[in-house]
Amino acid sequence: MAASDTIPVIEAKGARIPLLGLGTWELRDRLCARVVEQALRLGYRHLDTAEIYENERPVGEGLRASGVKRSEVLVTTKIWPSHFAPRELERAARECLARLRLSEVDLLLLHWPNPQIPLAETLGALEKVKRDGLARHIGVSNFTVAQIEEALKLAREPLVCNQIECHPFLDQSKVIAACRGHGMAVVAYSPPARGSARNDKALARIGAAHGKTAAQVSLRFLVQQHIVVIPRTSKLERLSENAAIFDFALSEAEMAEIASLAHRRGRVVDWAYSGRQAWD
Repeated sequence: MAASDTIPVIEAKGARIPLLGLGTWELRDRLCARVVEQALRLGYRHLDTAEIYENERPVGEGLRASGVKRSEVLVTTKIWPSHFAPRELERAARECLARLRLSEVDLLLLHWPNPQIPLAETLGALEKVKRDGLARHIGVSNFTVAQIEEALKLAREPLVCNQIECHPFLDQSKVIAACRGHGMAVVAYSPPARGSARNDKALARIGAAHGKTAAQVSLRFLVQQHIVVIPRTSKLERLSENAAIFDFALSEAEMAEIASLAHRRGRVVDWAYSGRQAWD
């Protein structure tokens, strides 16, 4: 597979983001480095990590071991909310780069909102990190519509994306519409709903009609809406499966049927910070 030849790229506020990336949450040590290396050898050009994942070091190791040029890979990492005070944020960003052994990341995100620290201060620090050359682009993650609106009023630098939980079982239409209205990309984590897609009869039936799996259908449903997906896997064979989603298209009827699976209580991610959010 030459995934890099087939993975489309979307543009948002100057950033070029491959529609398919590798999520690395819960991947550790040598396994993480191996999966990252193999993904890049298969043609992936988008890696997603975070300081809270405690795997930035092996992500960087896998990137270097792959032999792929650094300039060809979009690397995202995220700052944890406890480091949102300005001096803490800059320190955390530099430590992320030290672990990755990179001079800059392509995309640096605020991992979750933190109402304990004024957003204006946090965004100011994030923008300084960008101006200092530590990040090419900046954005947010897990922001609601109201939080997006507040951030955009305060921001002096473009916010290129909002990374959110997004899959066929969760209605994120309001947040997606808000992002699109402001030219921001939507990046979907947990796009197969942590394995729930594989057990869904409707997705399996639709997949069978295309010679695809239910998980592939869940990914295709999102990328067909120009939503970036970053599925995580620890299985090397799944890397190829997750990338084989650009050689078929879902019909309007199939897209509508899949959309009907969504509801407001479809979340599968349960962090302490998620419980504090007033979700749209």
